Parts: sequence; structure tokens; C-alpha cells
Amino acid sequence: MNLDKVLDEAMRLDASDVHLICDNKPMLRIARDLIPVEGSKILTPEDMSEIYDYLVEGNVDKDRVFSESRKLDMSYVYKDIRLRVNISLSDDIPLCTLRLIKNELPPYESLGVPDIVRRMTYQPQGLILVTGKTNSGKSTTLNALINYINENQNKKILTLESPVEYKHHSKKSLIVQKEVGYGKDSLTFSDGVKNSLREDCDILVIGEIRDKETMEAAIEMAESGHLVIGTLHTKSCAETIDRMINFYEVRDQASIKYLLSALLKLVVSQRLLKGRDGKLVLIPEVMVVDNIVAGIIRKEKLSVSEIEDAIQSNLEKGSIGLINSLAKLFVEDKITLDLAKSQIEEKNIETLNRTIMQLKIKHQSK
Repeated sequence: MNLDKVLDEAMRLDASDVHLICDNKPMLRIARDLIPVEGSKILTPEDMSEIYDYLVEGNVDKDRVFSESRKLDMSYVYKDIRLRVNISLSDDIPLCTLRLIKNELPPYESLGVPDIVRRMTYQPQGLILVTGKTNSGKSTTLNALINYINENQNKKILTLESPVEYKHHSKKSLIVQKEVGYGKDSLTFSDGVKNSLREDCDILVIGEIRDKETMEAAIEMAESGHLVIGTLHTKSCAETIDRMINFYEVRDQASIKYLLSALLKLVVSQRLLKGRDGKLVLIPEVMVVDNIVAGIIRKEKLSVSEIEDAIQSNLEKGSIGLINSLAKLFVEDKITLDLAKSQIEEKNIETLNRTIMQLKIKHQSK
């Protein structure tokens, strides 16, 4: 098994991921599709053991983590390209998923992320969240934001990541990147966040808020006068609020709602869909937390539909509803109508059609 050849092919075809699974050919993910590597053979258990040894490189700590937890997250460098590697087991045989991290970050302007997100990084304190499902481009958006701040603001930025993907170098800002995990710079995200209070940083970036401890530490950090930017695995702005509140026991939810309504500045939820030209298109939903949204968050019973309505009625302050994003991209001929409809509930189809008509009239009048 020649892993170098597979990685060379992945780089040549601009694949986002490489999947190495026993009894299958090596597979590349290219614009959402899974494509077998041409000329490759089916991987055997022996191949998978060799690949494991190749990637772990005899590192005792990594081997111990894998033996104890039956999984391993790590980074690996091949020909100046960084790979985010996940190794796990199936039928007691290692399987590997490799994410290719581009050396050059795309310019923020090219991502399709609304400008309000960039402008919010000038907030002196508070909480900004970049959310979306796996493979929705959260890491790229997060790192493009870090790069923008680094080039335009004089701040100390501290990042906590598992593993570190893009390597940033201090420009106008001072950047410290820490890897989270056993034997790494910080054992857990919550430990790293707590320690950052002593490190005199202006902006803290949390690669993933995955539990109550990290959430609490992030809120404490924002409360103490810092800007905190983090990611969550949620599929909409409203679901993000719901998830954060549900980290807590019912008896504690009233106080956390009050804190969130005061500290949360913006949530951007993103999806990556295959456009008409076969390339991936970013579909953003943006919630700017104004007095109306803050009031909804503080209510005893959180209403997802109320949050969605508030986003829709707050467009002049920078909020962007999912339906608006889908309608705009359809009118611009970037996605099909069927694809747009597949992203929303049946009850919202009429609103989508109406929004499309309004945008078309607007375009024609110009």
C-alpha cells in the first residue's frame, strides 16, 4: 500500500478528505462525491496496520491514546500539506479519515460569509459562534476570521484546537495556537479556556464547544471582558441557542439565558451545498443578537419559530434568514430550486417562492 501515491492523487484532484477502510479501495471526497483512487487495490487488514504505523510514526503517546480510547485525533504533515487525521476501529481493524488542510487560506471575501461576521470581530467583548454540521466549512470560516483579525487588528489571539489545522503567523496581532488533547498543550478545551484568563489575551478562539464545562468557561471569559469566538455542531441559529441552554439543568437555565442574552453578539450557521457548476456553495444564516432576540432568549420557554421570525424581521441590522440566502443564490443561478426547497420545511416553501419573486422584481427594477 503506497499512501504517498494516494495523497499525491488527493492533492492533484483537490480532494477534501481521504478515506482508508479495510476491504475497500482508498476513496477521495471531491465536492461531496466519493471517488475511488484510480488504479488502487482493495485495502487489506495488513495494509491498514501499515498505514497506522506510517501515520503514528512510533509516537508512544499517540499509540497509548489509541490503545486506551480506541480512537486518535492528530495532525500529520505531508509535502508541506497539513492533514487532520482521525483513526478509529471497525471489526478491530484500524480505519483512517484524513482531511487535507490547504496551506493558503482563501480570502475572507471569497468564502461567501456575510460581511457582518467580519465586522463583529471589532466587538471589544462578547461571544460569536460559527455553527454548522460536519463538513460545512466551519474551520475555514473560523481561520479566515483569525487571519483577517491578524492582518487588521492589534490584538493577542489565543486559539484552542484539536488538532491545530492552519498554522498562523503573527502579523499585526500576536497569535498563540494550542493543541488540545492527551500529551498536548492543553488536556481539555475547558482547561485551556480557564488558563487563558491568566494569559492576557484579547480574543479567544475555541475550536469546539462540546460540553457544559467549556461553555461555562467561555461565558466566564466573555463576561470578564474578552471576545470569544467558538464553534458548535448545530444546523441552525435557533438550534444553537437551544443546545447551549440544554447544556444546563432546568433549575439553572433561567440564569444562563440571562447571561447568553447579554453576552451573545452573533451566530452564523452555515451549510455547504453542491451548486449548479458542481462546486460547493456556502448557504449562510446569520443572527445578530439585538434587544428583540435577547428578549426571546430570556423567555421561560424558548421558541425556535420566534427566533426564526426575529432573524427574518431584523435584516436591516445584518441578520440573514436561511430562506433569504437560498432565494438569493437561486436568483443568482448558483443553486437549483429543488436544492433550495430540500433545505427547508414544507410549510416554508410558499415563503421561499414569495422571496424569490420579490428578489427578481428588485433585480429587474435595477
